[in-house]
Amino acid sequence: MFDQLEILSMARGLATHSAARQSVVAQNLAQADTAGYKARDLASFGESYRASSGLALRSTRAGHIADSTPPPALRPHVERGIDGDPNGNTVSIESQMVKSAEIRTQHEMALSVYRTTLGILRTTLGRR
Repeated sequence: MFDQLEILSMARGLATHSAARQSVVAQNLAQADTAGYKARDLASFGESYRASSGLALRSTRAGHIADSTPPPALRPHVERGIDGDPNGNTVSIESQMVKSAEIRTQHEMALSVYRTTLGILRTTLGRR
């Protein structure tokens, strides 16, 4: 019953998006000295949420086969419009660190929404 609350699925989606984006940023930082590497990023959470709401396959029982491919919005794309180094690398460590801080804020927001919603549910049930 409580696993179908829209606010909880949205918080879970934001946490999942934050984790996927943090992985992409970590890969960018790991390739900061690789010649020809192009920095990648994910679409914003808003775009990915709108793109995936209601269209994704859902596995509601243990026998269902879940779709293992990430939705298109969670697939990294090459960032455009960035001047690169002479060796063709477009990773800027400063911009990746700013993105990392932004991702951390989004993840903390998802956890805060989840925690607050659970507190409201506990209060409603009289277990607080």
